[in-house]
Amino acid sequence: MVKGQSSREKEVWSKLQEILDPELYIPLTDMGLIYSVSEKSGVVEITMTLTTIGCPLYSLIEQQVIEKVQELTWVKKVIPNLVFDPPWSMEMLSDDARVKLGIV
Repeated sequence: MVKGQSSREKEVWSKLQEILDPELYIPLTDMGLIYSVSEKSGVVEITMTLTTIGCPLYSLIEQQVIEKVQELTWVKKVIPNLVFDPPWSMEMLSDDARVKLGIV
């Protein structure tokens, strides 16, 4: 999460924390796959990436992101923006993710 975020944006981050990577079973947020969250008038934009450009699980991950965030009653629309700049790297893993993956 980023300092200065609205309470709604913090709620979205909390929901995203519940989504596990389908292969590693680590929250997307701990994987460093969520770059940013912004909200305006109930429209939530999520900038995210994948560990690899050709990840065949993107549509599953995207659907989970949309469904989980839409659980918030005030959300009108969820717009996932997939980017590869900056590219994902192992340095983006949280300390918790590193422990779970045995990278210490």
